Amino acid sequence: MGLSLTPEMILVLGLVGFTMLMLVLEWIRADMVALLVVVVIGLTGLIPSERVFNGFAGNAVIAIIAIMIMGEGLDRAGVLNLTARFVMRMARGMESRLGVVINLVASLFSAVIPSQALAALMIPVSSRLSARTGVPLSRLLLPMAFCILTATNTTLIANSPLIVLNDLIASANVNLPPGAHTIPKFGLFSVTPVGLTLALVGVLYFYLFGRKLLPGHEDERLKVTPGRTESYFAETYGIGGETAELTVTAESPLVGMSIGEVEQLHDAPLILAIKSGSDARMAPPADHVIWVGSILGVLGPREQLAQFANNQLCRLSPRMRQLGELFNPTRAGISEVVIPPSSRFIKQTVGELRLRKRFGISVLAVTRGEQVFRDDVRGVSLRAGDTVVLHSNWRDLALASEDKDLVVVTDIPKEEQRPGKIWQAVGFFVLAKCLALFTNLDLSVAMMTGAIGMLLSGVLNMDEAYKAINWKTIFVTACLIPLGWSMDATGTAAWIAQIVLQQLGGASPWVLQASLAILTLLFSQVMSNVGATVMMVPIAISVAVATGGNPSAYALIVAVSSSNTFLLSSGHPALMMVTGPGGYKGKDFLRVGAPLTALVLVVTLVAVNLMFR
Repeated sequence: MGLSLTPEMILVLGLVGFTMLMLVLEWIRADMVALLVVVVIGLTGLIPSERVFNGFAGNAVIAIIAIMIMGEGLDRAGVLNLTARFVMRMARGMESRLGVVINLVASLFSAVIPSQALAALMIPVSSRLSARTGVPLSRLLLPMAFCILTATNTTLIANSPLIVLNDLIASANVNLPPGAHTIPKFGLFSVTPVGLTLALVGVLYFYLFGRKLLPGHEDERLKVTPGRTESYFAETYGIGGETAELTVTAESPLVGMSIGEVEQLHDAPLILAIKSGSDARMAPPADHVIWVGSILGVLGPREQLAQFANNQLCRLSPRMRQLGELFNPTRAGISEVVIPPSSRFIKQTVGELRLRKRFGISVLAVTRGEQVFRDDVRGVSLRAGDTVVLHSNWRDLALASEDKDLVVVTDIPKEEQRPGKIWQAVGFFVLAKCLALFTNLDLSVAMMTGAIGMLLSGVLNMDEAYKAINWKTIFVTACLIPLGWSMDATGTAAWIAQIVLQQLGGASPWVLQASLAILTLLFSQVMSNVGATVMMVPIAISVAVATGGNPSAYALIVAVSSSNTFLLSSGHPALMMVTGPGGYKGKDFLRVGAPLTALVLVVTLVAVNLMFR
């Protein structure tokens, strides 16, 4: 006799549908959606009230926090700078070799650093290598991002769906039918054979087919490698001309006007700096008032600057006598940044962010796909994946990027923050992995040991550790885990599995597994891979138990398939981050991603079944 649909099941299905809809439409922030779902679960008693917020103290969430902290420690110790030098040495300037080495390095780090954080670290490295070798950035970023995702299943260290998998298995064990065997948890390297196979598939795929599948012609905005070159920003964004000084005379109508008012004048140049008396500053805020004798550091074509100076009764000096130190290219310049999906800047206008006042940063342009916003840039509302052109002091830019609200793409001069701590960083990182591998400690305890070791040894301080944690990811993960528990506890997963089996009839295990994998990867294209895993793993386990299959194999296929997100730029945060700098279009993702999606699906099914035969 089959299961009947109960009111509790209907409520769980409603919550699942609501979660999926909100994550796709983005009417409500993802972390707020997750909090709302977990509160409803508590209010309706779908799971015991004492377990509702256990996700925050779960093994998976604590491990993810520790891994984020250790990743920041490795970056601050200069591991990525050493990586860039290593890649340069191995590639020897050859495009084919450069792509392979970058993809191999990205795959290697993907086993120990979360995908989004690794993409943020590797984009500047790729930009630096592109600038040095002349290889277009568009031929490096997409393969790098795809290889991060194919290799992320190598261990349980950095892959959120795999880390969450053990918590979901523990919940499923509580609700198994009488006589069913307990499902064993996965060890740190239990999935390595499958992950290594997929990593190799990703690297070989681009080595063999990359030249044919990647964009065949370079976008106009990518003909010059990103850097602090005038030609690149002139061709890409129309930001051209020269820097000069305008001295405001007593007769000038600019006296008493604010910077914002001056910028609204016809043919006004870009105002990048100001000196009033002995006070000189970069990126003056819009409400900063101009007085007699003020010196403006401006950017624009020579003829435009001369005409503006003449109209406004200012003295024009093409030589930077007063502001030269501020405009020294070793200290300041133009750069590009990408807005990551976790940024707090999303849905805020440039004007609302007040970057000039907060960080001393001027926004010159915003690009979104084919669109470049230059006029009234203050009114542009930012979206995930936007590329923003800035003028700033390099130190100020580094400070602004610490909160992870923007990712610097341009290869800017910056000092290695703590190169003397590299051995401590690597040592504690290795210690954490050894504890996880060779002891019976939970993954959370092992990873947190490495994190606290880096903190105590001065690799990074506590404030930097807080900033390294992507709290949005933590809240979404911690709050969606109870949704998976409620699917088990109410029998919703078993009921869905029953429907699946009724539709597929006497299909072979391969067909069932492929159906679950395809459903998971489709969900992952439009919602977080953690969310897709939380929803699909209980169903996969129920299908396996009902058909006599191996629940571990079915659960692992679902968890791995949640990272098979190559069809859309919005499918994964790492892909969204490379879209702007690489100038990629939707058809590029379909052309490159569709064959890889099918290949990864087939290899996943074969590798997992060989592992559990």
